[in-house]
Amino acid sequence: MHVSNNKDNIDWKNVVKKEVIGTDGLDLGEVVEIGDNFIVIQKGLLNKKRFVIPISTAESFDGDILRVKVNQNELSGYEETSEPKFKDYSTFKSSDMSTEMETKIPVIGENLVVSKKVVEDTVDIIKEPIKETRTVEIDLTYEKVTIERIPYNNEQKGMKESPDQNKGEGGSDIEKPVSSRTQISIPLKREVPVIIKNPYIREEVIVRKKPVKETKIITTDVTNEEVTFEDKDHNRSMTQ
Repeated sequence: MHVSNNKDNIDWKNVVKKEVIGTDGLDLGEVVEIGDNFIVIQKGLLNKKRFVIPISTAESFDGDILRVKVNQNELSGYEETSEPKFKDYSTFKSSDMSTEMETKIPVIGENLVVSKKVVEDTVDIIKEPIKETRTVEIDLTYEKVTIERIPYNNEQKGMKESPDQNKGEGGSDIEKPVSSRTQISIPLKREVPVIIKNPYIREEVIVRKKPVKETKIITTDVTNEEVTFEDKDHNRSMTQ
């Protein structure tokens, strides 16, 4: 198999998923990504680690193994960390001092967009009975019993009648006093009030709904990033 000893002649498309060997046979895992100026390799099965090494470290590729000039001490400096990543960050970080490098850092801002959506509220129309006390006058008629006593003149009656006429079989036609209690029932009529409650439509309630426009002022916070750098040697900072 042809071995390419010049990194410029390496077919980088075929390098992905291939084994990487460092200085002194150091096992570096396999290639997972190729950039313009960097190689991303992944090492380990359970505790996987990713390393970003400069593409300039590549020595040769035989179709199965990519050999690079990286030793154990240098490898730790190429380990990919959890720092925020931006485009070509790996390239920028792993570049050497032989060439001038630049990268683009996206400065994020928030654009305020206010939109509208339809939500549904509920208005309950409630009818409930409310009791009130009303007073109504009505004339009622009833029958009443009165007793009128009329004196009976026995002397005048006895002068007109013969003694024989005042006698019956027992010697007299006058009833004898009753010996037991006598009750005579006299019917009496009276009017009583009859309460009738008739429902009727007292009024109608018309429920309408119509769109009403109103203007609201929306106030909220938006976040915009600013880029600063600190020159630790001269103990100063600059805002871009």
